[in-house]
Amino acid sequence: QVQLVESGGGLVQTGGSLRLSCAGSGRSFSSYSIGWFRQAPGKERDFVAAIAWTHTTYYTDSVKGRFTISRDNAKNTVFLQMNSLIPEDTAVYYCAADYGVLAGLSQPSGYYYWGQGTQVTVSS
Repeated sequence: QVQLVESGGGLVQTGGSLRLSCAGSGRSFSSYSIGWFRQAPGKERDFVAAIAWTHTTYYTDSVKGRFTISRDNAKNTVFLQMNSLIPEDTAVYYCAADYGVLAGLSQPSGYYYWGQGTQVTVSS
């Protein structure tokens, strides 16, 4: 079992940067695949990026080249570095985890554990 806590959200202007953190509790964090999703008001929860327990990374097309996902297993933390932010990136960002999975990482159904979310607002 793992508990997830996101942090690092906030208000930023277009072109700015933020770094989100997803801190996990519990043992064997290094064996969990972690995903970041976002949900804007009135919209579905969309995939942003994922890092498997193998350290393989995945991104949705709209963030490639702007966002970078990484993990520090010694600190039980996954990071999402977001650069060149645009208003369309405005959403609540959630991290999610599941043990040992390698498939379905771009789908919310691929994860069992979820954090509470952190708000990211990009002003124009």
